[in-house]
Parts: sequence; C-alpha cells; structure tokens
Amino acid sequence: MDDGVYVGNAGRDAALDRGWLLGHFKPVGDPRHSDALEIKWGVHPRGDERAEWVRGEERTALLVLVSGRFRVELPGRSVLLERQGDYVVWGKGVDHSWVAEEESVVLTVRWPSVPGYAVPQEDEQDASSG
Repeated sequence: MDDGVYVGNAGRDAALDRGWLLGHFKPVGDPRHSDALEIKWGVHPRGDERAEWVRGEERTALLVLVSGRFRVELPGRSVLLERQGDYVVWGKGVDHSWVAEEESVVLTVRWPSVPGYAVPQEDEQDASSG
C-alpha cells in the first residue's frame, strides 16, 4: 500500500545511494523525493576524502558530526568537528571539501536540492574514459 510514508534505516538505505536519503534524485512519488532539500547519512572510513572540491556552490549546507572526527575545508578556513553534535553551516558561493580524520558518521542537510554536484564514481569514470 502506497500511503506516502517511508520507514527505513539510515545505515542500510544510505548504502544504496552514496549515503543520500532524500532529495531530487529519488523517484517522483517516493516520499523521499524533494526539490526543497537533500539529506545524507555519510559513513566515512578513516582517510576518506572528497575526490574534488565543490566549486560554484548554489546551496546552503548543514553538516553535523554524529561520531568520529571530520574536517571540512572551506576557502581560507579548516573546520574540525570532533565532538558529537559539532556542526558547520555554509551558504551559497562557499566552495568546500572534506576529509574523515577518523572513521566518522555525519548527517548533511542541503537546500535546495539541485542536480550537478556529484563526483562520478570510479566505475563511472572508468567506463567514460574507455
């Protein structure tokens, strides 16, 4: 029965879509589809880092540390999140990157939800270069 309700587990569901739980990329009609915002449950092993900086950011973002030690790189500033609940917010036009200094779980909320920021996965890059 499709009652407009979705019940899941962030850890399990995140593994299916690069960590993303909600946003424009979910199918229309799925309660997790939204053009208003995106939510990610990011589970990162120690040393994991964003493959390239996000440039020309058009969204506002909130990143909250659930566990671990996580560094967010911003132009001219490095923010270390090391206590559960530490968070950083940045707005439109702020480039960024990140690295997990320890195994980390972070919750990210971005708004609005717009396409165009995903780093291609390695297998996608391999397929497009061959």
